[in-house]
Amino acid sequence: MKITEKVKSFEDACQILGIEPNIPQVEMLPENHKKAIIAHYKLIIIAEALNEGWVPDWQNSNQTKYFPWFKMGSSSGSGFSFYGYDDWNSGSAVGSRLCFKSRELARYIGETFVDLYREYFVLD
Repeated sequence: MKITEKVKSFEDACQILGIEPNIPQVEMLPENHKKAIIAHYKLIIIAEALNEGWVPDWQNSNQTKYFPWFKMGSSSGSGFSFYGYDDWNSGSAVGSRLCFKSRELARYIGETFVDLYREYFVLD
């Protein structure tokens, strides 16, 4: 069974990783950042489960790393939405926790978990 058939929710990802689906405590944060921090945490867990142990090698510029790409606002009025996926070749020594080993996984998380990405990226 493909990993995308197993991970349909944050809880599924936690089960695959063998961790409890607990949400981090964010009471001490400003109200306008709480939702973003929780969404980021959930996305990290989901990404880890989807990548099935793959860890990006930021020293290897030949290793392709994929991430979902989003579009903010449009003439159709759809607001924040999944737009596609992309890969990036960078000389940076700083990595991303939300990159994927394949374009299929980047597309899947971008489409399936677009609401979590919206909570993470967009200030209300």
